[in-house]
Amino acid sequence: MPRSLLGEEDRRRIAAAIRDVESRTSGELVTIVARTSDSYAAFPLLAAAFLALLTPAVAWIAAPDLDPLDVYTVQLTVFIVVAAAALWRPLRMRLVPLAVRRRQASRLAREQFHALGLDQTRGRTGILLFVSVAERYVEILADRGIDEKVPLGTWKEIVAAFTRQVRERKIADGFVGALTACGALLIAHFPRADDDRNELPDVLIEL
Repeated sequence: MPRSLLGEEDRRRIAAAIRDVESRTSGELVTIVARTSDSYAAFPLLAAAFLALLTPAVAWIAAPDLDPLDVYTVQLTVFIVVAAAALWRPLRMRLVPLAVRRRQASRLAREQFHALGLDQTRGRTGILLFVSVAERYVEILADRGIDEKVPLGTWKEIVAAFTRQVRERKIADGFVGALTACGALLIAHFPRADDDRNELPDVLIEL
């Protein structure tokens, strides 16, 4: 089983920050951290195939008299070595276009938003704070009840600061800071009602 991305103390800090915000606002906040949003399994094979296809041209330019069987052997070796090397996640992620990484991370965030019922809270005040570490991707998704009251682009500055901390591997600090900032914004529009009840888990969910 893979080691947890965050230690127990960091998880407690995040849970405490969620409870603090929800004690002052009717917003329902959920935090998710994913190791990666996709396996991107096709990209090592595509890179290996592309370089293997180039191998004969390079080989015959370098050594015109090379035997075709030797060229095939080199070609096969290139394919195996590149495909194996690209299984290493940091290298594999470099092979994946930025647009693809962002699309997959955004897709996973939206899947989790609906799967966890953030679109079904009583006041439609669900908020998801989502991080996908391999893609260094951060997104805040808010349900309709919140989006109708907060200005367009409300989350942009919070996401930017959060993303910087994720890139510095300060994931827990990023979550706590973003939760605090979200709470400050929500308290004005969504103060906690007397009959408010906790509808969603106050813990960090790790995928």
